Amino acid sequence: MIGPFRGGRTRAAAGVPGQPNLFYMGQVNGGVWKSDDYGRTWTPIFDHESTQSIGAIAVAASNPNIIYVASGEGLHRPDLSVGNGIYKSTDAGKTWTHLGLRDGLQIPALAVDPRDPNKTFAAVLGHPYGPNEERGLYRSTDGGQTWQKAIYKDENTGASDVEIDPSNPDVIYASMWEAREGPWEDNNIANGTGGGLFKSTDGGNTWHALTNGLPKDLSQINIAIAPSDSRRIYATVATASGPLAFYRSDDAGESWSKITDDPRPSGRIGGGDLAVPRVDPKNPDVVYSASTVTMRSTDGGKTWSGFRGAPGGDDYQNLWINPNDPNIILLVSDQGALVTVNGGATWSSWYNQPTAQIYHVAVTPTFPYRVCGGQQESGSVCISSRGNDGAITFRDWHPVGVIEYGYVAPDPLDPDVIYGGGRSEVSRFHWSTGQVQNITPIPLRSPKYRSDRTEPLMFSPLDAHTLYFASNVLFKTTNGGTTWQAISSDLTRENPGVPSSVGNLVPKGAEKQRGVIYALAPSFKNINTLWAGTDDGLIWQTRDGGKKWNDITPKELTPWSKVTQISASHFDDDSAYASVSRFRINDEHPYIYRTHDGGKTWKLITAGLPDFGPVDTVREDPVRKDLLFAGTENAVWVSFDDGDHWQSLQLNLPHTSMRDLWIHDDDLIVATHGRSFWILDDISPLREVAGLGAVDAHLFTPAPAYRVPRDTNTDTPLPPDEPAAANPPDGAIIDYYLAHAASAPVTLEILDARAQLVRRFSSDDKPDVTEAELKKQLIPLYWLRQFRSVSAGVGMHRWVWDLHYPAPDSMRHEYPIAAIPGDTPRYPLGPTALPGSYAARLTANGRTYTAPFTVKMDPRVQMSSAGLEKKFQLEMRLASLLSQTSKAVLQAGSIREPLQKLSQQATGPTLDLIHTFQNKLAAIFGAPAGSAAAPADAVTLTRVNNQIAALYGQVWQADAEPTVAQSEAIAGTAHDASDVMKRWDELKTSDLPALNRALRGANLPEAQIESDPHKEEALMDEE
Repeated sequence: MIGPFRGGRTRAAAGVPGQPNLFYMGQVNGGVWKSDDYGRTWTPIFDHESTQSIGAIAVAASNPNIIYVASGEGLHRPDLSVGNGIYKSTDAGKTWTHLGLRDGLQIPALAVDPRDPNKTFAAVLGHPYGPNEERGLYRSTDGGQTWQKAIYKDENTGASDVEIDPSNPDVIYASMWEAREGPWEDNNIANGTGGGLFKSTDGGNTWHALTNGLPKDLSQINIAIAPSDSRRIYATVATASGPLAFYRSDDAGESWSKITDDPRPSGRIGGGDLAVPRVDPKNPDVVYSASTVTMRSTDGGKTWSGFRGAPGGDDYQNLWINPNDPNIILLVSDQGALVTVNGGATWSSWYNQPTAQIYHVAVTPTFPYRVCGGQQESGSVCISSRGNDGAITFRDWHPVGVIEYGYVAPDPLDPDVIYGGGRSEVSRFHWSTGQVQNITPIPLRSPKYRSDRTEPLMFSPLDAHTLYFASNVLFKTTNGGTTWQAISSDLTRENPGVPSSVGNLVPKGAEKQRGVIYALAPSFKNINTLWAGTDDGLIWQTRDGGKKWNDITPKELTPWSKVTQISASHFDDDSAYASVSRFRINDEHPYIYRTHDGGKTWKLITAGLPDFGPVDTVREDPVRKDLLFAGTENAVWVSFDDGDHWQSLQLNLPHTSMRDLWIHDDDLIVATHGRSFWILDDISPLREVAGLGAVDAHLFTPAPAYRVPRDTNTDTPLPPDEPAAANPPDGAIIDYYLAHAASAPVTLEILDARAQLVRRFSSDDKPDVTEAELKKQLIPLYWLRQFRSVSAGVGMHRWVWDLHYPAPDSMRHEYPIAAIPGDTPRYPLGPTALPGSYAARLTANGRTYTAPFTVKMDPRVQMSSAGLEKKFQLEMRLASLLSQTSKAVLQAGSIREPLQKLSQQATGPTLDLIHTFQNKLAAIFGAPAGSAAAPADAVTLTRVNNQIAALYGQVWQADAEPTVAQSEAIAGTAHDASDVMKRWDELKTSDLPALNRALRGANLPEAQIESDPHKEEALMDEE
């Protein structure tokens, strides 16, 4: 996951009264999240479940470890997600159990009896686009093991809200809502009057309608009970005829009155969802309404003021108020979740939640490439696929002026320009200035043109000057939008009609509504070939640049079968793949079609896909023929045989909506509609695996690796709780497969172009630093990169060579200020490998496997090959000198203490010889390593070792040719190193044997230099 860390639409909110720091929130397609630090950080706790669409969360008051989660966001809007029932945790979200109501699809509200966590009510709204039986108000008395219908009206009317009176839990209120959505983007929601508000006073056994004072044509109602006076109830009310209002009851719902003429507290959230009221737990006159702005009244709903909001509309969806302290509020919105602990004076951030709802994905022609898309509710984003500072942070993304639902089209010739399209708007954004210009071919609305919120906008892959934009007709520009040419007529159905799934709730004028072009695929082989698909179920092709279009629709496509995407083949001009969603006509099955004859015939290719999962995207790999990827409403899939069979590629992806896929070089990018952007780094193994067959082991050919610094940050590192996404692996990604666990150590070696060993890794490797030594170092352990060794176990394995030679021996190790939580290596690292040809060599179970790969230079670095070679040779030379002098310093140090002890035992001439040797040793050794004293003029091991370490760090630090001053310093230090090492060797080979002869003559033990000394050091952080 690369981000952005900018929240998306969030509906469910809950807290724990006795633990004021603890909150839960549910994103409508991003799962359940938990915060135990007042919203400073959020942790996903639902990622392993089969849906991420969340409508409600309820924490049992009698046991806060028991949590119920209702899936399906429970909203009627053009862009929505559905779930698959109710879940329960009995350990505060660590594990979950599915409890049924799978076909309810949308469950917007839950209520748990405060006395008994087994007594639960679920408001099941049902299918948004068609009738179904499993809807209405359900009750469970056994903790969700079984459910019974408490209120059921018909197959078109579901429950939308349920509230339990906290002072008398036998009193329950429930809202029913008759509504239906059609397949259209606009004017697609119809509300009936078959719902209403109901009350039970016997724990849900019997119910009666509450109608006194409420509108006769009431369609939807959300209510809130005042905890301090349960006779006081507030309600936001919507009618089938359209008007909205805010109501109040002072007699437990038996009679109602419109309490204010102010339209703001009852205004629809962002123009769509009905506002949600909530009451202060201590004061029945203080009431909130979550709407486009969160409104607040302190006089029982008569007058209102803005409590939380912003220009443009944050669109608030819900709030939870701590019953013990009304100053503590969890407020959720289309932008994410916020917490206040001081009654709204200040709030936590929603820029710590990677729950962005992205529509489509495109990449910039830059290095690192940026990943771009329109973000529902917020706007747009382009985010770097790699951050310079070791992670992808807030520094690495920016809005790019695209409408929130739109396609993004980076200019392939000018990295400064980003185009965007949606509705009837086409934008052009400049990174250099931040300015956005509207260059649409439809500057004013016209009955001639129709557009949806999401409209294709893309460049031709064969002509970087040609940009296409779709409405109901297709436009083309070759001059950046200065002029446009329509290159098609209206490609939609003339009379698509109203599908039977809509039933009797048909919006006025719906029978005349037509579709738009929703999918576009310019050919990769012929500039004049384009494929287009509509949201009302047609597929077209032109072979002459738009002069003539041919209807090539598969006969199975009925009206309003939305063609969500077309992928033109990279290998021939007659092949294409089309994903189709019939979700909006109440059909949740997957549909992907394939043609190899220009659309004359199509084949449905869905074998292996589950029955549930409308398909949003299909992409063909541009490198390996027959390798396809597909994204559905809850998973990513791969096919190795041109779509004949599919298998899961979910891996660690949460089961959210996968709206778009894109392959950039060797990376597969996913635009999720609830969990931001994700990247599967290096899909080379997927391209190679299909032809393998049965093997004992296999080493996959690595993709090219780029020589990029791990982290260039020079300032204090970002705190560990600051939102950040992981960078791609720093180095060469090496994948291998073992059919059986290895019986002997597995080794992985890196060889250069001359077959010389560069680096060797083994499953028997041990950490360079012991756990005991780590505990003595200064910084907290959570910063450190954990030790890993090559795996010898069965299965697929991934190893990353960091493009460094072995680290030199050093007297001083440190953890750099360029630190990343959990991924900060110990310095110094080894010399950096040159760009060029390399090979990986795997040895497992007595067999050896070799695969070549390439290391490429960071294209942003302007440095000659000669300069790189010079830098590399200096790194290697300094690393060698550092190792030699470090070993010498350690050896010299190892004899100092034994000599001191001998001096206390010896007398006469023997003692004089010891003192003479100690003086020579001191002159060679110098000041102790790490001494704060100024370096002496004398050339000593310690001084030279410190100088070499400093010069190595300077040369190694950056991809730049060493300066003249550095080169001179290196030459001088190398000369000094040669001199002092010569004196050290003479001391070892001449003076020490002479001393030992005298010691033996005096019957004293010989002085011994340790051959491989080890200095236990307290590891430091870099200042």
